[in-house]
Amino acid sequence: MSDRNTKTVGELNDAFRTTFSGGSVVMTSGVSALPPETKAAVLDKVKAFDAFSPDNDPYGEHDFGSFEHTEQKFFWKIDYYNKAMDAGSEDPSDPAQTTRVLTIMLAEEY
Repeated sequence: MSDRNTKTVGELNDAFRTTFSGGSVVMTSGVSALPPETKAAVLDKVKAFDAFSPDNDPYGEHDFGSFEHTEQKFFWKIDYYNKAMDAGSEDPSDPAQTTRVLTIMLAEEY
């Protein structure tokens, strides 16, 4: 992927992650089982996440993050599927052929 496409992927991921619009958001069973107020706080932290660095985001795609809340560690990640959702997207920088799926999980579930 070219630098330009990587930048576009990062911008598209940020737009999706901060609004949860333009894809699907799923939670693992461990996150789903948490109290509603905890889930709401976790969703807010995913939306507000901006602690990207060369260590945790070497390609600048903003497709993974981790944080702590209530003494638990959480991960989130974005995967890219084709529109039929039966294979990976051939070009994650092209919204016309990509469906983004953001998964939120407890680190222990990874």
